[in-house]
Amino acid sequence: MKKTSLIAAVTLAAIASTALSTSAFAERGPGRHGDGPRGGPAHMMPVLNFEELDADKDGKITRAEIDAQRQARVTAADANGDGLLNAEELAAMELARLTERAAEHAARMIERFDADGDGQISAAEMAAGPQPVAMFDRIDTDGDGAITQAEADAAREKMAERMKHRRGGWGDNN
Repeated sequence: MKKTSLIAAVTLAAIASTALSTSAFAERGPGRHGDGPRGGPAHMMPVLNFEELDADKDGKITRAEIDAQRQARVTAADANGDGLLNAEELAAMELARLTERAAEHAARMIERFDADGDGQISAAEMAAGPQPVAMFDRIDTDGDGAITQAEADAAREKMAERMKHRRGGWGDNN
């Protein structure tokens, strides 16, 4: 296998692994790591951005300001104007949030990997990046040049444990 194909495969595996670990957190249910209050998704909690939430710019965020921000989010996502969010409107809101995050991630990748400054990443530039080979080597714990399902599962568990400790075990009350 060519080196660039290997790098592409490892990068794809890393992305898939991240997606799987994210869905594993989502499947844990209420009161587990990554959940918001009352078992709801963490992304439904308002992000505490003082500048955005402190509407009167008094240096304090009140419950009324948080409620107003939530109402504004519902109003912005309420495509049919009925004051309620149906499944399609919630999906569109989530898709917009994910699209924004993906665009931010892509911009960071361009910034990190674009060695020639052309605003694009070639296979050579991506292969020269620090992560793919090092990640492959970390996951391939027996050093045989291949990643088994057991090694991939162990790496996913290790990543989940690291994330749990980074967040101080928030939401892990069980």
